[in-house]
Formats: sequence, C-alpha cells, structure tokens
Amino acid sequence: MAVTLIDNVNVMSMDPCQTDNGIERQTQLWIQDDKILAVGSPPAPPPVPDHHIDGTNRWALPGFIDCHTHLVYGGSRADEFRQRLSGTSYQDIARAGGGIQKTVRDTRNAGAEELLQHSLRRGRRLIEEGVTTLEIKSGYGLDQQTELTMLEVAARLGSQLPVNVSRTYLGAHTLPPEFEDDADGYIDFVCHTMIPTIAAGKHATAVDVFCETVGFTRAQAERVFAAAQQAGLAIKLHAEQLSDSKGAVLAAQYQACSVDHIEYLAADDIPMLAKAGCVAVLLPGAFYYLRESKKPPVAALRQHQVPMAVASDHNPGTSPICSLLTCATMACLEFGLTCEEALLGITSHAAQALQLSNKGRLRAGMDADVCLWDIREPADLIYEINGFRPTCRWVGGQYVDG
Repeated sequence: MAVTLIDNVNVMSMDPCQTDNGIERQTQLWIQDDKILAVGSPPAPPPVPDHHIDGTNRWALPGFIDCHTHLVYGGSRADEFRQRLSGTSYQDIARAGGGIQKTVRDTRNAGAEELLQHSLRRGRRLIEEGVTTLEIKSGYGLDQQTELTMLEVAARLGSQLPVNVSRTYLGAHTLPPEFEDDADGYIDFVCHTMIPTIAAGKHATAVDVFCETVGFTRAQAERVFAAAQQAGLAIKLHAEQLSDSKGAVLAAQYQACSVDHIEYLAADDIPMLAKAGCVAVLLPGAFYYLRESKKPPVAALRQHQVPMAVASDHNPGTSPICSLLTCATMACLEFGLTCEEALLGITSHAAQALQLSNKGRLRAGMDADVCLWDIREPADLIYEINGFRPTCRWVGGQYVDG
C-alpha cells in the first residue's frame, strides 16, 4: 500500500464540529492508498512513506466539491444574455420557446463526442481551481436516448479527467415538445419509463425536479419523488428560485438530500428542512446573472443549523460560470456568508448535499481528495477572486500535478 507523507503543512480539515473548521498548523498529513491515514501523528508504529513531500508551510484543504452543475449540454445562449441586458425577463424568454427549450434542441442535435469535448473544456476550468468532485445533471434531452447520452458523457468526464463525478437525472426540468400540452403525460414517462431505466442501469444516483411556476407543480414533483424513492434513488429539488411554491416543504417530507436555490424559501419552513437533514444549496451565480434581488434566508438557515452548501450551478442560461471559488465569494458578498461558511459550503456541506460521507473533510478514513495551496490563510481563497490555483492535488490518493 503506497504511503505519502506531507510534512510541515497547515491543515484545515473542514470538520464543521471543530473550532475554526479544524485548523491545525505545522503538522503532518498522511495518505495511504486512496484514504487519509492521519492528520498529525500516524498510528504506531509509523509506516515508512513511499513519498515524502515538504509542505513548506502551505495549506492543505479537502478538494472542492461542486454539488450542483448542468455541465453537459449543447449550444450557447449568448443571444438570450443580450436579450436580458435589454430588459427581457427569463420567464418571457422561456415562454417564447427560448431558455431551457433552446438548449434541449441544441443538445438533441449534438452528438456524444461534441457534448464530451465541450464538457471537457468546462470541466477542466473547474478542476484547475481545486474541484475534485462534480455533480452533473441531465435534463437537456428530455427523451430517453438523449438523457442517457448526457449521463454517459458525464461518466466519461470522470474517466478522462482527475475528478469524481456524481450523476443526477433531471428529467423533470421542462416539458419537451412532444408533451407540450400534456405535463402529466410527461411525468408518467419520467416515472414509469425513465426512472426505472436509470435505476436499473445505474446511470445516476439521484433524481432532481424543477418545481417552479415555469417548471412543474408540487403534485407533479411528488409523483417523481415517489417513483425515485421506490427505485432507491436519492432526491434533490430545484426549489423556491422564482416563487414560494412550497417545494422545499415537499422535499423535506421525502427526506431529500438537498433543496437548491431557495431564494423565496419561507423562514417558517426552515425547521422542516432541519428536521429532515436537508442541505440548503445556495447558487449565487444564477442570482447574480439574473440580477435578482430576493435573497435566501441565510440568517434563519444559520439559526436552525441547516447546512449551507455553495455550488456554481454551471448552465448555459442562468449561470454560465466555470469558477466555484468565484461563486463562494459571491455567496459571501451577496448572501452574507462568512469566509468559513463559504469554505464549508464547497467542501463538507457540499459532500453532505450529495450524500458522499467519505468526502469533504481531511481526517482519518476519508477519501484522499486533497489540494495544497500557497496562501497565508484559507480566507485568501475567498477574498481574492481568481487569484490562486492549487500547487499540488491528489484525487482518490492519486497525485495529479504540482
């Protein structure tokens, strides 16, 4: 078993139960195979390291986790960006056949190799900032073949790039043209055809729904949740982005692992999220890009100790951002998170949002997804936009670069 010792290093373990997110200065970090062996002294007798690295007073943090992306898609929506700058709303663009529908058309017309090449470019950009785990959703195919192709491309990203990929089926994203006037019929297709196929083929580990005025109703979302639950798939929800549709309450009732966006989440509904163990995923990129003004209830989430994750929400229409650290900074400036909360949001809490219990923290037994940073303090990563790249990375214990 290969053993790596990183000596003379500062560690921020990102354990939310520890003071200052688990800072230990001038210590050691031990990696054995694909796991963290120890922070500080190893078990006695200490193993002889195969690789001994001088950390030179750098900082070791867990690899970052982008827990909400739509990374695989075809085409561009730059034209809609120009429309929004001229005052057209996202809802009006969607009603005119743009928005998600345009990307559906472009994605269906793209082949798997074209989707892969564009997704590789976007994935590399996120990875170079220290992302070692990506969640990737489908939802731009809306027919069986294209949805499965998107999920297969997502899997290929994980095999061609040094990154772990978690896949989510987002069939209930919008209505495809084949079901333009039959939303319930499309939900039948999602529940009775797609979800059993996804589960049987292990194409994804979770199911997501866009529950919104321009998406699907609570009743339709509940049908999807029930089918996902029966198939043994985890549940996530795009909730309360444009209105208070009470989708988050429904998600809590179904023990969803996360509710995402939640700008319009009512404070009275937050205790239900806390009781259900839901993670609140904040997506400041979409908030910024759509020039929204309604902010998520961060103070109430904090009061009820609901874990807050932060993600890029990379997508072609409302958050074409390939920088998780920039989104972490936005979460501080726009939503009022502290630097420490933002760092938890892209490590430990992001792992919780994906039900990845072995990721997001540096402690014995956790997956060895580690980045070394030449910074004075971890807050530098949030303070200075686009200022840093990791000097060394390990993904699953494998040394990537330095």
